[in-house]
Amino acid sequence: MKNYQAPQDLLKGRVILITGAGQGIGKTAALTFAAHGATIILHGRSVKKLEAVYDEIVTAGHPQPAIFPLDLNKAEDKDFAAMADGIGGQLGRLDGILHNAAKVDRPQPLEDQTLEQWLPLLRINLAAPFALTRACLPLLKASPDASILMTSETHGHTPTAFWGGFAVAKGGVETLVKIWAQELEVYPTLRINTVVPGPVQSPQRVRTYPGERKDSLPKPETLMPLYLYLMGPDSHGTSGQIIEANPG
Repeated sequence: MKNYQAPQDLLKGRVILITGAGQGIGKTAALTFAAHGATIILHGRSVKKLEAVYDEIVTAGHPQPAIFPLDLNKAEDKDFAAMADGIGGQLGRLDGILHNAAKVDRPQPLEDQTLEQWLPLLRINLAAPFALTRACLPLLKASPDASILMTSETHGHTPTAFWGGFAVAKGGVETLVKIWAQELEVYPTLRINTVVPGPVQSPQRVRTYPGERKDSLPKPETLMPLYLYLMGPDSHGTSGQIIEANPG
């Protein structure tokens, strides 16, 4: 899958929602999916960042994207339902979601973390992907071929000291995907998988490893063959998998 060669029109005609699309992996995925024909729904908190990605996509001549800003830490079921209704009303369909938005705090022992720290970590990294997917399920079920990609993280995939609530939330994402894949088996056109990106150049990585040389890590673009494969029709029938993109 890392060497997957995606045809240029792989995602032509598809509508794909990307959370956390203003920077890092989310931005790269938005530009890549758009270059392969998809209409992208850009989600994030910063409208300014989303508008910059929007402009890049339009300038490149790709399908005109849409912008849906929403604070995942504050959103409730009614907000996710309104977002799904907006997608259906404006674009008429939804063929995929890449859950890329994340919140991470600096590593510290569990005994030093508070409930106030944990709740945003659980809401943004675990509860929001669940709630947004649930709200969008009618649209995804109506698609002739739909893919949901959740994002885990190395320290959640292999529980590691000092990563606390963030690791717990990301571990929960992997469990969520396994459960949902079983429940969605009756919908053969809909699949759900987890990607563990591994160490790549990203704002999140800079925050948690401030002393690390940025150029020592692969760029987000190296992940895109895998993301294209999992979002496109060639991954039909692959569901409930946890895929490590850069195990090293």
